[in-house]
Amino acid sequence: MSVIDAVVSAAAILFAMVAAVFPRRVAYALPVALPLLIFGCLVQFVLEDFYWQMVPCYLAIVAATLLVSSRLRRAEPAVTEWTRKRRVLAVLAPVAVGLLAVLAILPWSIPPVPTLPEPTGRYRIGSEIFRWIDEQRPETSTDSTADRRNVIVQAWYPTDVESARQWVYIDGQARLPGRVTQIPGFVMHSYGRIDTHAYADVPISAERARWPVVLFSPGYGAPRAFYTGLVTDLASRGFVVLAIDHPYEVAVTELADGSVATPTDDFPENDADGERYMSEHLQVRRDDLRFVLDQLDRPDAIGALSGRLDTDHIAAIGHSFGGASAVAAAADEPRIEAVANIDGTLYGELPALNQPFLLVESDHSETGHSAQYLDRNRDLIQHLQATGFRYEIAEANHFGFTDVPLFLAAPARFAVAQFIGGARGPVDTQRAANDILVAFLQNGDIQAAAAGHPNIHGGPVP
Repeated sequence: MSVIDAVVSAAAILFAMVAAVFPRRVAYALPVALPLLIFGCLVQFVLEDFYWQMVPCYLAIVAATLLVSSRLRRAEPAVTEWTRKRRVLAVLAPVAVGLLAVLAILPWSIPPVPTLPEPTGRYRIGSEIFRWIDEQRPETSTDSTADRRNVIVQAWYPTDVESARQWVYIDGQARLPGRVTQIPGFVMHSYGRIDTHAYADVPISAERARWPVVLFSPGYGAPRAFYTGLVTDLASRGFVVLAIDHPYEVAVTELADGSVATPTDDFPENDADGERYMSEHLQVRRDDLRFVLDQLDRPDAIGALSGRLDTDHIAAIGHSFGGASAVAAAADEPRIEAVANIDGTLYGELPALNQPFLLVESDHSETGHSAQYLDRNRDLIQHLQATGFRYEIAEANHFGFTDVPLFLAAPARFAVAQFIGGARGPVDTQRAANDILVAFLQNGDIQAAAAGHPNIHGGPVP
C-alpha cells in the first residue's frame, strides 16, 4: 500500500468512527474536515488511479457526512410518524457508519498493489517474454484444425544494468477473465503496477560466458506470474529461469497473435480422481517443455540470450502439477540434468529417473497431502537411478511457494494462516526452498543449506 492510500483510508476510518460515536462534536469540524478528505481522495485518485478497495472508504466518508449533517437539523416539535422513523434511523445510522468504517480497512487487508519480496541474490534481473508456436503440433483445445500449439515462456536472467521498463506482472492485464484460478479478476485490477524487480530491454550479464538454465512449470491452472517471487530470486542467484505458461489450461495467457487464452476444459464426471484427465494434460505439458528445450539452440528463437545459455546444465523444476510435469519431461530426456518437484502429486506411469532428484515439500500436517501424492513420490524415490533428496519445510503450506499469499496484507495473511496453515509465510518459505534448490543445482552442501533455516526436516534418500 502506498503512503497516500494509507493516509486517505486511515483518515476515512477515523472520520467515520468518530462521527458514529460523537456526531454533534464532529459537526463543528465538518467545514474543515470534509474539504480535506475530499482533497485527499482526489489526490489519491489522480496519483494512484481507481482502486476498488477504496470504495468502502469513499462510502464511509459520505455516510458519516450525512449522519453529522442530520444532527445539525432542529427536531420537529410535534411527534409524528415521520419523527418516529427519524428516531429509529438516528439509532441505526451510527451503526451503519461504524460498519462502513470497519469495511474501510479493506485496503489494509487486500492491498491494491501487492509488494513482492526483494530478490536475495547478487545480480540484477532482466526479463524477456517469448511467444513461440510449435508448427508440428495442432492445438487440440480449440475447434480450428489450423491452430498450432503456442508455448509462452518468460525468461528471467542475471543482468548488470537497469532500465526504465518492466514487463506487466500478468499476461492479459487489461483483458483478465472473471476468475484467474480462484481469484476474481477484478481483484487484479491494479496488478499492472506490481514491481517485479526485473527490467526489460537489458542484456544478460557479461560476468559469465554461459549461464545454467532452469525450466520452471507452474501448478495446474496457475499463471507463471504467480511464481514471480520464487523465480526472480532464483535468477538473482545466477540462473536463467524459463517460466512457462501452458495455454488453455493456465488461467490466462497471451498468445503469439495477441489474443488471450483461458481454460477450455473441465474434469469429466466419469474421472472422479482426475487420473485420466491429468495424465492427458501431463503429456501436453511434457511436450511443451521438450519444445522449449528445442528452442534453446535456435538463435532466432531466444534473441539476445542466444549463445549465452549453458545447455549442458539444464534443470527442470515445477510446483504442484508443474512438479509432475518436470518429472515427466525429464524421463528419457538427456538434455535435462537434474529434476526438482516442489509439492507435486505425480500422475501417469512413473519413470525410473536417471537424473539427480529433489523433492521439496510443504508441511504434511498443514497441507494434507493425498495418499496418491505420498505413494507416488515414495515410489519414484525408491526407483531412482541417481542421487535423491527430500526436505519438508515445517509451517509452510502448499501456496507458500507462490505469490498468492502476498495478495493479502500481513495481518490478513496471519488470520488466514490460523485456518489453513502456512504460518511460515511465503517469503521465508521461498527463501528456504531456493537455498535448498541452489545447493542442489550447484552440487553444493544441501544439508547445510537446509540447516540454515529452522524446522526443515529431511536429507538424502536411499
